[in-house]
Amino acid sequence: MNVANLQLEGLLMAVAAINHVLVKKGVLSVEEIDIALRKAEASETNEERSGGMSASSRDAVNFPIRLLELANQCQPEADIPSFSKLARMVGQMKEPYNDQM
Repeated sequence: MNVANLQLEGLLMAVAAINHVLVKKGVLSVEEIDIALRKAEASETNEERSGGMSASSRDAVNFPIRLLELANQCQPEADIPSFSKLARMVGQMKEPYNDQM
């Protein structure tokens, strides 16, 4: 596996862990984190940003956001699932883009 991929995997899991702590300490709610992640995903999938991108490129851009959304849904009572489990869940929840019909 590419070292950069491993670094990104570690970074994503670190952000998920930080989000988990922020919720446990009452700094942010699960809903507030979810809204922020949904806004990030919406800004990355808008026509201006992704108009010339292939569906697979858009999936690549949105993968980390979707992984963090899933990790956030596990809060605050459960431990964060492993990266591989979250990645598998992202693949299962993926919906087609409007231009894939």
